[in-house]
Parts: sequence; structure tokens; C-alpha cells
Amino acid sequence: MTTPARISYTVLAVTLVLAGLLHLGPALLALLLSYFALRKLVWLTKKKWLALICFVLLAAGITYAAGHFTRAAVKALPEVADHSIPSASAWAEARQIELPFTDFDSLRTLLINAAKEEAHYLTNVARFAGSTTAALLFIVIGIVAAVSLFFNSRLDLHPESHRTKNNLYSVLSGEISARFRDFYRSFSLVMAAQMIISLINTILTAIFVLTIGLPNAPLVIPITFICGLLPIVGNLVSNTIIVCLAFTVSLKVALLALIFLIAIHKLEYFLNSKIIGDRIRNPVWLTLLALIIGERLMGIPGMALAPVVLNYLRLELSKVEVPEAHRAES
Repeated sequence: MTTPARISYTVLAVTLVLAGLLHLGPALLALLLSYFALRKLVWLTKKKWLALICFVLLAAGITYAAGHFTRAAVKALPEVADHSIPSASAWAEARQIELPFTDFDSLRTLLINAAKEEAHYLTNVARFAGSTTAALLFIVIGIVAAVSLFFNSRLDLHPESHRTKNNLYSVLSGEISARFRDFYRSFSLVMAAQMIISLINTILTAIFVLTIGLPNAPLVIPITFICGLLPIVGNLVSNTIIVCLAFTVSLKVALLALIFLIAIHKLEYFLNSKIIGDRIRNPVWLTLLALIIGERLMGIPGMALAPVVLNYLRLELSKVEVPEAHRAES
């Protein structure tokens, strides 16, 4: 292995480690997902600028739909609570259980007072708001970087301007590009498997949504598929939207939707380990272990990237030939 090749592997490893240590997992995942979407869209449209327009419209549509459903649920929550709390109070009284609230206003007051009793309440809120704002900013930066890579992915933009033809910078740029290109191929392979998982989740969600008569079902079902392309977190986003919409119907339907969310979320763990494990040819236990380690290191983005890293390591290690002497010793 040449020195530039060794350096390129080090650069990739350092990039992944820093993404975990500096909490840049969401930005890295946003970059990979955006680049993946742009590559698929240009395959359909045949033109990069048209693919970019479609990507912007798709992202704006998902953001608007999520915000619209959330606002609708928050607006309808007081009315739903006023209808649901009396029945809950009657159920509790029949079983001699005393509830600390009788209507929505008393419930809201109870929650606010309980939160204010925590000495670190305001500090936690401020910290959460700051971290959320920073995460959103990093995600936007990741998307912009993906668009830039989509139009030009070369590191050495002007190789003809170098006086030395076979210079270290050009060779190193080529090696680093090759490492990250192989890493993206692993990501693309995992995402192809994720499409199968998303399709299964969408079918199950469509059955549930149509069964309970959820509002805006024709819009919820395609959004579920699109969100499902994000491993683990996409399923949480789509089902959170479903729970918010279910609140506009009744508290009972919202609880059913919440149970459905938990069941589907657990199912996706096993779908990820089985389907993605088969795609990257790793045993189920190893894929599950990678998911757990990824979650502990980087949270939900780590779970999304864990199968990618696992597949990349398998591909790279399978290229290394072991001498016969070492093989005999093992």
C-alpha cells in the first residue's frame, strides 16, 4: 500500500471519528442522504439542474407537510382533551383513582407547575434550543455540501495547473476521493435495502391509517414512504405525524397510534438487521451489534451509518490478501 493510500484511509477514519466526537452525525447523514437523492433524481431527469429543482421541491414539501400536521394537532389538542379527560376522570373514579386534573386547563397548569419545580428547567430549555438550532444549521450545511459535490466532486479542481505532473497533492486527492467514493457506494447499497424496509413500513402504515379512518390518509401514506428512506429516524418522524393527526380524532385513536408507532419502531430494528444484513452479507447479530454501538456513539445518525461502516470495512478488508504463512498460523 502506498503512502497516499494510507493517508487517505486515515483521513476517512478521522472524518468519521470527528463526526462522532463533535456531534456532526446529523450533518454527515444529511450530506449522504441529499447526495443519494440527487443522484437518483438525475437518473430520472437526466439533467442536474432539473434534479436540483426537484430535490428542493421535495424537501420543501416534506417540511411543509410536517409543520402543517403538527400545527393542526396542536390546535386540536385542547378540544380533544376536553372531550377525553371527562371520560378518563369517570374511568378513574369508578376505580377509586384520584386524578390531579379535571379538564385541559388544569392538566396544562399541572404540567407547567411540575416543570417549574425543576431547578434546572430554564437551563435545560435554553440548552435544548441552542443544540437544536446548531443541529439544524449543520444539517443545512450538509445539504449545501451535498449539492456542491453533486455538481463537482473533484478535490483537485485544476490538475493541469501543477508544474509537477505526478505531484503528491493530485495523487493524494485521487486516493481520498476513491476512499469516500467507496464509502458512498456502501451507503447507496444500504439505502437500496432501506427502500425495501420503507415499502414494508408504508404498507403496514397504510393498512393502519385506512382502518382507523385517519384524516389526510392519501397524503400521509406517501410521506411515510419518503420519511422511511431515513433509517430508524424516518419511521419515527412519519409515525409522530400520524400520532399528531390521531389526536384530532380522539385520545383513544392517538393511543392506538402510539402503540402502533412503538411496534413498528421495534419491527424496523429486526428488518434493518435482516434485510440490510443480507445485502451487506453480514450476520444478523453483527448488524444488530453495529446498530447498538452506532446509537451509543452518535445517536440515531450512528444507527443509520453503522451498517454503512460495517459494509465498507468488509469490502476494504476483503481486498487485503493474507500471506500463506499467516493463514496457516491462524
